[in-house]
Amino acid sequence: MADIIVIGAGLNGLVAANYLAKAGKHVLVLERRALAGGQAVTESFGAGFQADVLHAGGQLRPDIVADLDLARHGLPESTSEPLISLHPDGRQLRLTADSDSETLASIGAFSKRDAERWPDFVAFMNAAAGFLDAAYRTPMPRLPHVKLAEGLPLARLAMKLRGLGARDMFRVIRALPMSALELTEEWFESDGVRAAIGAVAVHGATLGPMSAGAGFSLMHNWLNRGGPGHRRVENGIGGLANALVAALKARGGQLRVSAPVEAVLTDDQCARGVRLASGEDILAPIVISGADPRHTLLDLVGAPDLPPEFVWATQSIKMRGSVAKVHLLTDGAHALPSGTLVVAPTVRYVERAYDAAKYGRTSLEPYLEITANGPVVSIHFQFAPYALRGAEWSQERAVLERIAIDTASNALPQLKSSIREIKSLTPLDLEKTYGLTEGDLNHGQLLLDQMLFMRPMPGWSTHKTPIDNLYLCGAGVHGGGGISGAAGRNAAAAVLRGK
Repeated sequence: MADIIVIGAGLNGLVAANYLAKAGKHVLVLERRALAGGQAVTESFGAGFQADVLHAGGQLRPDIVADLDLARHGLPESTSEPLISLHPDGRQLRLTADSDSETLASIGAFSKRDAERWPDFVAFMNAAAGFLDAAYRTPMPRLPHVKLAEGLPLARLAMKLRGLGARDMFRVIRALPMSALELTEEWFESDGVRAAIGAVAVHGATLGPMSAGAGFSLMHNWLNRGGPGHRRVENGIGGLANALVAALKARGGQLRVSAPVEAVLTDDQCARGVRLASGEDILAPIVISGADPRHTLLDLVGAPDLPPEFVWATQSIKMRGSVAKVHLLTDGAHALPSGTLVVAPTVRYVERAYDAAKYGRTSLEPYLEITANGPVVSIHFQFAPYALRGAEWSQERAVLERIAIDTASNALPQLKSSIREIKSLTPLDLEKTYGLTEGDLNHGQLLLDQMLFMRPMPGWSTHKTPIDNLYLCGAGVHGGGGISGAAGRNAAAAVLRGK
C-alpha cells in the first residue's frame, strides 16, 4: 500500500509527488493516459508530425528546479522567444523583456515615446510578477477565520509588497483589477503596442482586453512566460514531464499510466484510496488530485458525500474554456520567423474576437498565437467557446480550421501552400482527451473572484477539501494556471504540514 496516491501525472501532480517522495513518502502516481505530462505533452500525430500539443512553451519555477535537482534528471534547456505582432500593413512589432536595441527600434517604428517607456514598463512588470510569485509561494488562509500561524506568511507577503517601493506597490495593487486596456493606456500611446500586451493578458482566458481583472491575468502570464513571449523548450515541452518522471523514479516513487481513476474511496468522510476504471481498488491514507476541482469533487467523490453548500460552490466554479489548437504539418516552406507570432493588431480586434465567444460563436477574426518547430506550425486560437450556440463541435471543426488557416495565411502568405496535414483540437477534444472540464486550460478561469485566497473557491484555498486526507494540487488551486508547477509544490507542503 502506498503512503500517498496522486491522481494525474500532469506537471503539478508530478511536482507534488517528487516533493513528497523527497520527504520519504511512498508515492504512487496514477495517470489516465498512456503518457505523463498532462497539458505539457509533446505528441506525434503521424510521421514527422510531432507537436507541443497544448502549450507552445513554458518553464517550471526556478525554486522547484533547484529543490528537486531536475537538471540532474535531464531537464531540457529553454530559451525566451520574442513576441512578434503581425500587422495587416506588413509591419511587425517585436517585444521582449530584454529591451534590446532591436526591440526598442521595433517599438519606435510605432511610437518613439512608447520605445522610451518600454524599459520602465518591463521593470514594472517584472516587479509585479515577482510579487505574484511570492504570493503563489504563500499559503492562503481559510478566510474569514485566520489563525496566527496562517497570518504570519501573509505578513511576510505584505512586507514583500512594501519592498517594491511606494510607487510600484501602488501600481501593482491598482493593476490587479484593471482591464488590460486601462493598464496599457497609462503606459503607451500606440494601439498596436497596447493590443500586443492585451493579447498576452487574455491568453488562455475567456476575457477581453477591456475586461476587469485582465491586469491580474497579464501579471500571471508574464510571470509564467518570463516576459511577453513563450519560453521554447528544447526538443519539446514534454521534456519537462520526462525529467520529473525520472526524478520521481530515482526517489523511489511509482508511476502507472493507462490507469484512469474512476472514484475516490471514502470512509466516514475520510479518503482511503481510489478505484480504477478497471475495478481495481488501491488503498492509501492520503489522496491528492491533480484533476480540476469540479471533476475531483463532483465526479470522483460525488455530491452525496459532500455538504450541500460546498456542492453548490463547486458547481459554480467558472470554467468557460474558449481555446482551440490547430496544428499543421507543412513541407517546411512556411517562411515563419522565429518567435511567438501574434495576430492581434488592435485592442478592438481582440475585444471583438472575445465578443463572439460571449454569444457562443467561434470568432471569425480570431486572436491567434502562431509558433513553428521545423515543419510543424501550431496555432493557438481564441476565441472558440466550449458551449456553442446553435452548433456542435463535430460540425464546427472544419469551420475552425478554415478560419485559423485563412487568418494566419493573411499575415503569413507562404503558409497555406505549404500545408500537408492538419490536426485540430476543439474545446470538446480538450475535455475528452486531456481531461480539461469545459476545455479550460486553467481548471477554472483566472478571474478576480477565483484568484489567490478565492481559488478554487472562497474558504477552500488551503488545498484541503471536506473529505479528510483528500487534497487538490492541480491548476485550479492557488498558484495554478499555466506551466509552472507552483500548485503542486504548494499542495505537497500542505500535505506535509497536515501530517
